[in-house]
Amino acid sequence: MNSSQIRILCADDHPLILDGVARLLEREPDMVLVAEASDGLEAVRAFQEHKPDVVLMDLQMPRLNGTDAICRIREISPRARCVVLTTYSGDVQASRAFKAGAVGYLLKTMLRKELTRTIRDVHSGHRHVPAEIACEMTKYYAADELSPREVEVLKTIAAGRSNKIVADRLQISQDTVKGHMRSILAKLNANDRLDAVLIAMRRGILDG
Repeated sequence: MNSSQIRILCADDHPLILDGVARLLEREPDMVLVAEASDGLEAVRAFQEHKPDVVLMDLQMPRLNGTDAICRIREISPRARCVVLTTYSGDVQASRAFKAGAVGYLLKTMLRKELTRTIRDVHSGHRHVPAEIACEMTKYYAADELSPREVEVLKTIAAGRSNKIVADRLQISQDTVKGHMRSILAKLNANDRLDAVLIAMRRGILDG
């Protein structure tokens, strides 16, 4: 390792992704993988220990998710350069990651073609957002966000629960559930409950 190399930490709970990233980076003389982590807490500890130039962070990980791990890393070092690695192209997932401090967003299907360019871009101070992600974020930029209670209602409905069961679970009246659903349908521009659930899953409001 020499001082001119870009030092990289990769955090992902899938060994195949870690191995794939390692193999891609081995080919690049200006990059070196200094640490790996299999969950968010390990990623934060590895960042503290190795102080990498660029962090590659999976979103869905055990113990601490990638978005929260990015928040903690940015608390340690506000100038940390974090790139999200994900299989999910939802605009809400991307928005959360950027609010947490990510400077790049990369779908795992793009790793082979885009990984090294993305690393160089963010290391040189730029942001990297794939066109399809940027398009989704722009499309819904002015849309009203669901409230935490509305997300809770939609999650329970997504599990196949009736209004009565949702009301009992959340300790609210059925009329309140219906009111939340009217608001959810309007905000998501959905035709019915199933359509609302599918839109919410595609956009990353609900986990798939």
